[in-house]
Amino acid sequence: MKRYPHVQSLPPEQHIRMVKDIFSTVTGRYDFLTHLFSFYQDVLWRRFAARKIKRCKTRRLLDIATGTADLAIEEALRHAGCLVVAMDLMGEMMALGAGKLEKRKLSHRVGLLRADALDIPFPSAIFDAASIAFGIRNIPDKLRALREMARVVVPGGQVLVLEMTRPRTRLLLRPYLFYLRIVMPLAARLFSPNPAAYRYLADSILHFPSPTDFSEMMKHAGLSPVESYSLTFGITHLFVGYKS
Repeated sequence: MKRYPHVQSLPPEQHIRMVKDIFSTVTGRYDFLTHLFSFYQDVLWRRFAARKIKRCKTRRLLDIATGTADLAIEEALRHAGCLVVAMDLMGEMMALGAGKLEKRKLSHRVGLLRADALDIPFPSAIFDAASIAFGIRNIPDKLRALREMARVVVPGGQVLVLEMTRPRTRLLLRPYLFYLRIVMPLAARLFSPNPAAYRYLADSILHFPSPTDFSEMMKHAGLSPVESYSLTFGITHLFVGYKS
């Protein structure tokens, strides 16, 4: 079985190469395992995020690190008057997303684009909102990604970050750590061609900044105020920052 180094020990270039390797090996089972390991809460989390988008004046939304386009689909369904651009570096993941869009008859409203979150290929201030779900932890330079997202939204627009976090109470933290470090990797051996990917997942969650620290990072990216919503006992947070 593969072994991946700890997130904190990696230089940015190696981190990005490792993430690409991980997602290229789990693509076919990604949606199934995401639903399984979150007990389908991930679907509810994305719907909650889509509901927090408050404006659609430009009629354009941007979803970064879209993967198989689940959040982009929720946004298109929730905001019928908007077009959504869904970006990702992984063509294999977006190919699955394209199938979902065709099935839901949303291909005319959600466009897929292979592009880097650190160099968003759009002019400044053209989207009402930019979002990213469960992807910011895979980007080494998180502040640069947030600044790029802030750049492309209009003044008063939103940047939404949905991400897995650690529960803040000891009562929940111990069973959560056991689940992340022991249960999930063991279960991944049954279903995933690369179970080591789910050890990386646990590592990336545990080393993600605290909600307070990440909110401060969003403010440094030019977003204020920043709202933070604790979901499912704090195992996930939605951060919503506003471009001043």
